[in-house]
Amino acid sequence: MKILSVNAGSSSLKFQMYEMPDEIVLISGVFERIGMEESFYTIKLNGEKIEKKVELKDHKRAFELLVQELVDNKIVDSLDDIAGIGHRIVQGGSYFDKSVIASEDVIAKIDELSPLAPLHNPAAIVGIRAAQAVVPGAVQTVVFDTAYHQTMPEENYLYALPYDLCQDNLIRRYGAHGTSHRYVANKMNEILGREDTKLITCHIGNGASISAVLNGKCLNTSMGLTPNAGLIMGTRCGDIDATILPYLMEKQNISCKEMDRIMNKESGLLGISGVSSDSRDIEAGIKEGNKRCELAQKMYVRRIIDYIAKYYVELGGCDGIIFTAGVGENSVPVRKAVMEGLAVLGVKLDEDKNNIRGSLQKISANDSSIPVYVIPTDEELMIARDTLNLINS
Repeated sequence: MKILSVNAGSSSLKFQMYEMPDEIVLISGVFERIGMEESFYTIKLNGEKIEKKVELKDHKRAFELLVQELVDNKIVDSLDDIAGIGHRIVQGGSYFDKSVIASEDVIAKIDELSPLAPLHNPAAIVGIRAAQAVVPGAVQTVVFDTAYHQTMPEENYLYALPYDLCQDNLIRRYGAHGTSHRYVANKMNEILGREDTKLITCHIGNGASISAVLNGKCLNTSMGLTPNAGLIMGTRCGDIDATILPYLMEKQNISCKEMDRIMNKESGLLGISGVSSDSRDIEAGIKEGNKRCELAQKMYVRRIIDYIAKYYVELGGCDGIIFTAGVGENSVPVRKAVMEGLAVLGVKLDEDKNNIRGSLQKISANDSSIPVYVIPTDEELMIARDTLNLINS
């Protein structure tokens, strides 16, 4: 059965097609600058990467070209071979605690939640509509970033604002990266050979979050109402004293919209270093003796350590710590610094094993109190699995 995993952005469309249930990747790629000048797409097939410059006036056109590539490359004989298309959705609110088929009612709820994810939910709907138009026979499903975190208890997801104000305005901790946290937690349980586990999953990329996972379910997570909560990220500030906002807005005559832009686009590693939002550039700056890059890295690592320690206490111990996503999978210095900061918990690093990038590996020493792993995430595979399960249910 052939299933397509899709992640639609406002001007992009990422995809990966699988032969299920064997979980074989048949083709992958990304359409970029949709609706803009100099649009193009890239496909990866049989180990080869091919880029084509084309006019992409909208997502429907991107889907038409995608299907044409599937036929031309003999991935499918016809549209009828595409059994399902799974769409990544950032915000599912409190409505969804699992993946579902994209009915009209479901799409309406995704649209209703757009104010909580204004850059993502509307784009996802555009992607769903485009897929429905081009591949009408496929089962369309939606997989929510927030669904995995719906198991958090009320005391963990509520904010201490007036209760009615929160209820009336859907204000609560929703979290993000749930599909990634679910994938690596499941993988860690497979490695440990049990499901009654206490895990701390660290999705560390340009956007970053950490989750406490108890017996396979999310107990707590660092992101909040929006992705700008918890960790210091590439351009996001993460946790700050909330009163800084009105103070700066009044003192510097900054509008609400501008303040939001500063916190989300000009802060984090970029804001502290003044160099870049990319962890690789920060590490290069440190080697060159840039003190602000060094400061940015220390702050970045400190926040990760703080959340791991917090969740260690909340879980009452820990059976495994997992690093995943761009920085988590590839930054040897960040992982080393975090693990050295956890020495008080008995965590010990194996320097040689930590010298890896992008592959599954235990990086803790044999006598470490907690096993620490790098586990590459695979959100697209989780989308394909959920879509297969929904088709078969």
